Amino acid sequence: MAQGHSVDDYLETIYFLAFPIGEYRLPDTSVPTLAARVAEMLNVSRASAGEMLKRLEAEGLVERGEHKEALLTPSGLDRAEKVVRRHRIIERLLTDFMGYTPAESHVHADELGDTFSDDMIDRIEERLGYPERCPHGWPIHTEREQAENLELEPLSDLGPGGRGTIVRLAEHDGELLEWFYDHGLVPGTAVELLRGAPDAAQFVVSTEHGEKTLAARAAGGLFVRRPVSA
Repeated sequence: MAQGHSVDDYLETIYFLAFPIGEYRLPDTSVPTLAARVAEMLNVSRASAGEMLKRLEAEGLVERGEHKEALLTPSGLDRAEKVVRRHRIIERLLTDFMGYTPAESHVHADELGDTFSDDMIDRIEERLGYPERCPHGWPIHTEREQAENLELEPLSDLGPGGRGTIVRLAEHDGELLEWFYDHGLVPGTAVELLRGAPDAAQFVVSTEHGEKTLAARAAGGLFVRRPVSA
């Protein structure tokens, strides 16, 4: 994302941190506040993130928890879920009808999000045939996403010899997202982790395209489903 983030950008980021999985998990669980993590995810200063969080709190979209962490209020969660759904539907519009690559669609969906009304989004979704997922594998509807989180884990957690199928790709880092596509690490790809533990700096995986070496950030941004045991 570019500098100068909107309220919706912040709500979307807080939403992902509220339902953490893989790259979206707080690295140090002893630090409950989300302010620093929000700043990291949006690539802004802690001061900027703190000011925006105060604004969101004043508008009734965020409240502070027991440890001063930022929590979405019911109205904040409702708005954040609409932002997330809108973003994913716009991504599908850009890929399915306008010929953009999945990586490009994420960037442009960020730019176009505020230009579509709720009614427009509903109409676009209908014209698209009610797609189930965005190009990067995330369910269009957040209820399904949150339920599915329990079925998935980051590639980095598989352990050596662990196998799975990539279901989703972390989206917040545009360069990383593009790297996934350049290396064939896309939804539906079967992977086997050859080397690397959860706290490792590098991971080696085997796919139909051969062996790939991934940094920890990349391994934490690939969300996989293990095969169902017979």
